Amino acid sequence: MHLTLVINSLSPINYGGAERVISMMANYWAEKGWKITLLTFDNITEITFYELNSCIIHIPLGIAGDSLNLMSGIYNNLKRIQTLRSTIYKSKADAVISFMSTTNVLSLLATRWLDIPVIVSERNHPLKHSMGMGWEQLRQLTYPFADRIVVQTEMVKNFFPSQMQSLFCTIPNPVSLPPTQQELSDKLLDKPSLIAIGRLHKQKGFDLLLQAFAKLKDLYPEWKLTILGEGSLRSELETLRNQLELGDRVHFLGLVKNVYAFLKQADVFVMSSRFEGFPNALCEAMACGLPVISTDCPSGPREIIRDGIDGLLVPNEDVSALAAAMDRLMSNGEERKRLAAHAPEVTERFNLEKIMGIWEALLEQVTMK
Repeated sequence: MHLTLVINSLSPINYGGAERVISMMANYWAEKGWKITLLTFDNITEITFYELNSCIIHIPLGIAGDSLNLMSGIYNNLKRIQTLRSTIYKSKADAVISFMSTTNVLSLLATRWLDIPVIVSERNHPLKHSMGMGWEQLRQLTYPFADRIVVQTEMVKNFFPSQMQSLFCTIPNPVSLPPTQQELSDKLLDKPSLIAIGRLHKQKGFDLLLQAFAKLKDLYPEWKLTILGEGSLRSELETLRNQLELGDRVHFLGLVKNVYAFLKQADVFVMSSRFEGFPNALCEAMACGLPVISTDCPSGPREIIRDGIDGLLVPNEDVSALAAAMDRLMSNGEERKRLAAHAPEVTERFNLEKIMGIWEALLEQVTMK
């Protein structure tokens, strides 16, 4: 099988769940001996945040960048479509898989009438993650061109019109097992420790997490909060931390490749997102045997956490409820152990082989038409 995969970027400044998953998929198939061509819109050839198998053909197209106005935007997108079409045609792929909304639109326009099966995948909740009116209209126009549309949850699938439902397939993200041999001789976290992971963006709700932690700071003076990730809101969040008098209690450590080393030293994982697609960090924390708390945001956490069995769900954007759940686990070591004992079962439900088997069955459907 020869596949061409398309995503905007794999550079360190654009790391995230979609980038991680497409890298995992590419590596999995490359290890099976499939020919994998990976197209990115950036012009970075060597620096990728997630490691790629040496057999993968990574082609950075150099067509990324912002447009100054409407006319330049139209021109740049026509150029992107032309470049993408030419490269996909030359790749002689059996099928194309595209990730992320705007990339999906461009991929569907670029492959029109090429007679190559195309699967596009939504990686966030469309209702919460707006593309802008023009791109939204283009999505409604172009998505019927796809052979299949992959979403991560039923909630996202139900966002789209009923006449498109036959095109949809729900495939959750795969969960990779934590390394069996992990060197933990270095002390990475102060104990006891809360941990959170994600881009420093409004979507991730770290402002809510800081406010919730501030409610508990005097009750639990020994607890610290570590946040892994980078983003545009770093200075704003650091200012909020200081305003809440959490300067010595909350640490922003930036971008970290080996999150498992930190997760294995933490005591509780907290996800405060306002919305998600299918949160990888939550799955990784559970795979490491951590008790977890998450907002019941659209979408993903409810499909991952079995509330009260392997984690706790709290109402979305409710600081008091988030603080109460944190209090419940910070005050009770036995409760943490009870939830932690069931948390690794997430790897049975979403293991890599199982999820990739669903993708391969889908590819067989579209290539046998």
